[in-house]
Amino acid sequence: MKPSIPKGTRDFSPIEVANRTFIMNTIKASFEIFGFQPIETPSFENSATLMGKYGEEGDRLIFKILNSGDFLKKADENLLTKRDSLKLTSQISEKALRYDLTVPFARYVVQHQNDISFPFKRYQVQPVWRADRPQKGRFREFFQCDADVVGSKSLWQEVEFVQLYDAVFSRLGLLGTTIKINNRKILSGIAEVIGAQDKLIDFTVALDKLDKIGEEGVVNEMISKGITEVAIKKVQPLFNFSGSNLDKLASLERMLANSKEGLEGVRELYFIINSMNDLGLQSANLEVDVTLARGLNYYTGAIFEVAPPEGVKMGSVGGGGRYDDLTGVFGLKDVSGIGISFGLDRIYLVLEELGLFQKVSLPKPKVIFLNFDKTKDLSIMKAVTYLREHHIKSEFYPDLAESNKQQKRQWKYVANREIEFVVSKVENNIFTLKNSLSGEQSDHSLTELVNKLEQ
Repeated sequence: MKPSIPKGTRDFSPIEVANRTFIMNTIKASFEIFGFQPIETPSFENSATLMGKYGEEGDRLIFKILNSGDFLKKADENLLTKRDSLKLTSQISEKALRYDLTVPFARYVVQHQNDISFPFKRYQVQPVWRADRPQKGRFREFFQCDADVVGSKSLWQEVEFVQLYDAVFSRLGLLGTTIKINNRKILSGIAEVIGAQDKLIDFTVALDKLDKIGEEGVVNEMISKGITEVAIKKVQPLFNFSGSNLDKLASLERMLANSKEGLEGVRELYFIINSMNDLGLQSANLEVDVTLARGLNYYTGAIFEVAPPEGVKMGSVGGGGRYDDLTGVFGLKDVSGIGISFGLDRIYLVLEELGLFQKVSLPKPKVIFLNFDKTKDLSIMKAVTYLREHHIKSEFYPDLAESNKQQKRQWKYVANREIEFVVSKVENNIFTLKNSLSGEQSDHSLTELVNKLEQ
């Protein structure tokens, strides 16, 4: 059998792991500068926790886990005969891999509410899974790096998240990203004024695909969902909105004059845009995008999406938004929250494409003892143990070199690992130490060897 891995998953080499760790550590450090605390949740949740939180499209992408044992034994025979997979799934699968980190976080908040000080600022860096069609930048297993605040309705949280995006991408050297912002209240207001309130979800899901399928594709999808051509004609000016952020908001204010909810969304964006105009950004751009919808059902206010620098062919590298009552589905009402996510895997691909990774220093020993004389094995291992006790990274090449070819293999290993110091000879407890970079060679007792390597 030829070894393989499932589509949409990847193996990572030592260099790739080091680069990913660099990204994660940069994001985590920024999270903590902004006052966030880390938590972790299980890789899988009860299906009831996840299902129904992401809309119809999202629910289809959740990986279900079959119950242990004979999972068909308790299944309804009628469902088996009818092959009703949707109803059957609930009987044979009680758990599912997490689709994102936000819904499990909401469950966490409700479950641990008595131990939390509100507003609660948490960050979480863990893998998630989606049964999506794999393509560049889209995987079935990938990491999310999330930051959320629950228990505060203040719009200063939205402002801080714009600053957080800007800070992270600036520290990564990824300059020129665009933080797109919209508000679900504006989308609801637009649906209201065009007479498509009952089609809000269909309207927003279709609108969110504008950059993928174009205006014609969006129009066709809206028509297929029962949105009238009259309503679509009213909304078409949105497809080509132009001008500054303040110009766009002024146009929206006129368009939504008869929608209380829509005007509230406009006022919220005015606050964020004006605040950021006063505070400034390090390297990112902030853009009001009225077609930005993000097809998740739980967003109720501001919506964010981050696009990579111009010229990079990649989807969004971050996204998030305000959700006023996500915890309500778990029994904790009126707890407002807002959160954003960084797409680690896409950020990696963008940094790689732009050549922004610096050379990574992989973990390696400071000194290696070569294995040319089997009578010295025990004394070498005693020396290696002693060095490790003194916190000096040390290694003993395990296989004895019984020929010149095998000795050359050990020296090649030293070169490939870029190990600075090599002990090639041990005689009467004197160690011959060579600097593989300078070629300098000297003899030392074990104590002297420690002193030399500690320098």
